[in-house]
Amino acid sequence: MVKHVILWKLKAGLADVAAVKAGIKQGLEGLLGKIPGLVEIRVQAEGLASSNADVMLDSTFVDEVALKAYATHSAHVEVADRDVRPYTELRLCLNFEC
Repeated sequence: MVKHVILWKLKAGLADVAAVKAGIKQGLEGLLGKIPGLVEIRVQAEGLASSNADVMLDSTFVDEVALKAYATHSAHVEVADRDVRPYTELRLCLNFEC
């Protein structure tokens, strides 16, 4: 199994941060069952005040091949282009075997 963890910092000055976070969560979690090899996907958008990231993606894939396919899968690209990239200014990623 392979874990794919992303942390995002949202852009400053967004009109409705709650709606943006909800859209990211709904869009990404909605990919479960649509992408081969994606075993689990969870978005956490309500961190403690001590956090310095706004949104976290925690996903699990059967292997690294499935993770690479996810990156270019049309359903994922659509969600990323619509719900994530327009609202984020910083992205950190950690992939690892588990």
